[in-house]
Amino acid sequence: MADDRYTTERDAFGRLLADREVWRQAGTIPAAGELTARWLEGRSEYQPGTLTPGFDDETKAIAGGLAELNRNGLFTKESQPGVLAGGHAQRAYVTGFCSAESAAALLELSGRTDLVTVAHAPGEASQAAIPVTVRDGEVVTVLGSSEGPVGDDQLRDWSEEANETLALLLADSWYVEVFDPVWGRNSALLPEALRALAGVGS
Repeated sequence: MADDRYTTERDAFGRLLADREVWRQAGTIPAAGELTARWLEGRSEYQPGTLTPGFDDETKAIAGGLAELNRNGLFTKESQPGVLAGGHAQRAYVTGFCSAESAAALLELSGRTDLVTVAHAPGEASQAAIPVTVRDGEVVTVLGSSEGPVGDDQLRDWSEEANETLALLLADSWYVEVFDPVWGRNSALLPEALRALAGVGS
């Protein structure tokens, strides 16, 4: 009888170890983006740095759009939809790693749309704080602080969660944060970001 432990074993966070193995070979932004797209489509139960097999409920509505971004040059790290509900307000945003060309295309959004892009060059640190989530009058989430894996701890974490080649690549990649300044709106961010990325190299 075949031993299927390898295909069913999970880590302490419930993530499927068989899905983790493909990340050992992902050494480029497109490869990492494709694997992230598969996770967003429910075809994988492992995502580096996400300590759960799947994503949270609020991501369901934007998962398809995020998958498209991942297949077009932006290896997404964090995101949220716009929300306006009682004392809870969110600005839609997405962050991720990309090439200099893709970062430039996303930065251009700030000039031709009302979206805002904060772009961090490799190794660049930033201490900006732009509120994107407010609950009962309190700011609970901000953008603008560089989160690229530039330190030894982050490099080690990416190496362990994925592989050393990808960790080193991300340390040398641009990190971008794109958000919609209009609280609660969901119609602009993902389509405009995708349009910008699709134009890179064309």
